[in-house]
Amino acid sequence: MKIGFIGAGDIAQALAVQFTRTGHEVVMSNSRGPASLAEIARRLGAKASAGTRADAAQAELLVLAVPWQHLEAATADLPALRDRIVIDTMNPVMQPGFRLADLGALTSSEVLARHVPGARVVKIANTLTPAVLGADPHVAGGRRVLFMSGDDAPSKSQVARLFETMGFAVIDLGTLAAGGRMQQFPGGPLPAQNLVKLG
Repeated sequence: MKIGFIGAGDIAQALAVQFTRTGHEVVMSNSRGPASLAEIARRLGAKASAGTRADAAQAELLVLAVPWQHLEAATADLPALRDRIVIDTMNPVMQPGFRLADLGALTSSEVLARHVPGARVVKIANTLTPAVLGADPHVAGGRRVLFMSGDDAPSKSQVARLFETMGFAVIDLGTLAAGGRMQQFPGGPLPAQNLVKLG
């Protein structure tokens, strides 16, 4: 599978390591252009390339991994994403100063979904640090747990299979409204819970 990234920070790179390790191709993009990502693509290996946001958005699956204050710019003028799976790894924290975004009564994933109309948003990989997320998910005889939420069951099944193939144990929390609130950082009970499923 070819997987596009909008955002190339620590979380994006940790996931890209896991994807390329299991044979997937990744297209990394950011706001500064492909030339700024040449070294990252080189470190990720032959399965990685650097491109524009539009290039990343053409991949079979798209990962959004930008600081929250850049969400609008990161999703502006993208090709149509109708019925495409968009993985949301983001948390609603504004930098600098670690300020919480005003989401009204919505979860951050519900807000994000409004910026990618028609896409099938699945929230996953937002509750662990980059170092843990990029490490071997096989731990102490078990598998590291990732929490997931979304409003489209087939999309969640596809994303769960993708991450389980990499070695993670995926727990479906339900919808973006209910499950997304449980895994949202800050405020939810599940961020920073580094759990391992045995067996």
